[in-house]
Amino acid sequence: MPKPLTAVIAEDEALLRQALVDALRSAWPDLRIVAECEDGAVALEALAEHRPDIAFLDIRMPGLSGLDVAVAATDVSPQTQVVFVTAYDQYAIDAFEHGAIDYLLKPVTPERLAVTVQRLQARGGAGFGGSEGEADALAVLSQRLAAQRAKASDKPALTWLTASAGRETRLILIDDVAYFRADNKYTTVVTAEGEALLRKPIRELLEVLDSNTFKQIHRSTIVNLKAIAGIVRDESGKGTVRLRNRPETLTVSQPFMALFRTM
Repeated sequence: MPKPLTAVIAEDEALLRQALVDALRSAWPDLRIVAECEDGAVALEALAEHRPDIAFLDIRMPGLSGLDVAVAATDVSPQTQVVFVTAYDQYAIDAFEHGAIDYLLKPVTPERLAVTVQRLQARGGAGFGGSEGEADALAVLSQRLAAQRAKASDKPALTWLTASAGRETRLILIDDVAYFRADNKYTTVVTAEGEALLRKPIRELLEVLDSNTFKQIHRSTIVNLKAIAGIVRDESGKGTVRLRNRPETLTVSQPFMALFRTM
């Protein structure tokens, strides 16, 4: 008998993620869901680990969007078929025309999901493609989406943070941040002058940081691109970031190196 196809699902809203999982199990009982991901960073690592046949990617997620993940997937898991899941018709159509095998609009209906399942089953293990042109087109769409998100936001640009250093409360300009590092439920803010603790998880930071300036390079690390002096890739595919005003180096996990390919 043929081997069951595998899938990764990425959706940042827990109820919608569970609804899609339930709908897929009903429409496609033989599909094996190997990872359910709450954001793009987790999805990217799941793609690199599992190399699934299919990835259902929400386009709008904190930090890495579904388009960002799809760009990286052309390197880390080129055999994976991509299905974008979105509430925004214009993004879905653009993505579909530039290489995605299919897309689903929220709320996902059983009838529309059945059509997508039929298409995926017809392709079997045939992958997304991962050609240079497809990856570049998705990268352009990803940049456009980031710009539209920033323009549409009614929140003022984040200019400073309040963080703790011992008993002292510091006001830190966002431009002075070299990088953020996850610290249990909190986040360490690192500048040229030292470190401080921000009482906010790194996932919430991703929702308010400018994605054109701050890039996630690991599940637990976000770096300010302006603070980078250089990036070196090693033989394993991982990267090492050198900083302008800090002596330490930062590790870029292998899946995230693909995000720097088009920069």
